[in-house]
Amino acid sequence: MAHLLIVEDDELLRDGLCAQLVHAGHSVSSASDGAQAQSLLESTRFDGVVLDLGLPVVDGITVLIWIRQRLAALPVLILTARDGVEDRVQGLNAGADDYLTKPFEMAELLARLQAMLRRSRLPAFGGSLEVQSSTSKNLRLDPVLPLGWLGEEAMELTHREWSLLSLLVNNMGQVVGREDVLAVWQTAPQEGGAAGSNALEVYVHRLRRKLNDSGLSIRNVRGLGYMLESDTP
Repeated sequence: MAHLLIVEDDELLRDGLCAQLVHAGHSVSSASDGAQAQSLLESTRFDGVVLDLGLPVVDGITVLIWIRQRLAALPVLILTARDGVEDRVQGLNAGADDYLTKPFEMAELLARLQAMLRRSRLPAFGGSLEVQSSTSKNLRLDPVLPLGWLGEEAMELTHREWSLLSLLVNNMGQVVGREDVLAVWQTAPQEGGAAGSNALEVYVHRLRRKLNDSGLSIRNVRGLGYMLESDTP
């Protein structure tokens, strides 16, 4: 599940997109012009943006450049009727993660969004990962290498443990679905054994032991996935 912002001035299309994305399990907010989108982005945390280019008040390219200056890692998919090569090049050079032209198939949009969100959760796409805990043992993870520290003490992490923990840290306080973890594991070096749901339970158990007395805990959200949260002091 992700919180998405849909920026589209066509009311019928905007309402249809919102309904389809909610049906797909996402939380959705919308804006009908670029200025409204900027206001929402300043006040609300989003996991991704679907952005039209032909917007009133503030055009889409200006909004995209504005996003990249303030929210460099926020995934943005351009959805527009502009299908020229120069338009695509301009959008991608301005910082879009993907570009889809209208008319489009909803199944393709959903697949592109899912791929974009999955890529954004990979540790290598983020910066330095650090979580303040309710104790002095703050958790810090290297964004590229399978290394981690609790306070000043190094953690022994396998590649799967590190990628799982990085995903949880990147989504602190939010549910991370099992399918998201398994998708990230597809990019990780093999450690022996299938990367399935049973293996996931084992790795979660291992991480819980390694986070013992850290002030952080991994909560099982039944039927949805897992959430990293800070224990109440």
